[in-house]
Amino acid sequence: MEITMTRDEHQSRTARSYKMILLFAIISMVMMFAGLTSAFIVSKSRVDWLKDFDFPSAFFGSTVVIIACSLTIHLAKKAIQRNNRIMTTAFLSGTLMLGLLFVALQFVGFSQLIAMGYYPTGASSVITTTFLYVIAGVHLLHLAGGVISLLIVIYNHFKQKYNSTQTLGIELAVIYWHFLDLLWVCLFVFLYFFK
Repeated sequence: MEITMTRDEHQSRTARSYKMILLFAIISMVMMFAGLTSAFIVSKSRVDWLKDFDFPSAFFGSTVVIIACSLTIHLAKKAIQRNNRIMTTAFLSGTLMLGLLFVALQFVGFSQLIAMGYYPTGASSVITTTFLYVIAGVHLLHLAGGVISLLIVIYNHFKQKYNSTQTLGIELAVIYWHFLDLLWVCLFVFLYFFK
């Protein structure tokens, strides 16, 4: 007896599969950052640990920007669910611009650290700020993946692959961007209060 799936059943299974893969990726990223933050906490007992240093002001701005990213990509999803292609384009483009602004502000933050005399490596580096560079840098690598996925979503949107009944690509991008945003906010709070 041959079992056939309807188009809706196939789409539903495909969506569940992609979301499960994304969930496993997110779990692995959480575990990696848990390891980094655990190493940070253990290293606080070192005698050369900086107890008091000025946190780069650009990191505050980048935190606000990445929270705005969550809002714009959420609004893009809502717009495509209403088949409002113009607003979807605007919100996806806004998310991309805000994501790139976040990256720029992170590099400004790194420049501010260097201006304060805190280098990532070498004789002038300190373990405290090296952790800051590593954690922010690894987050930036994951954000690069988010920007690439967003570019693919924008391309597919212009090819009219999304509508109110087909939103999977945008949904996956929303989940990943919300994760990146929440991750940065948690890391920012952790680094700021546990330095």
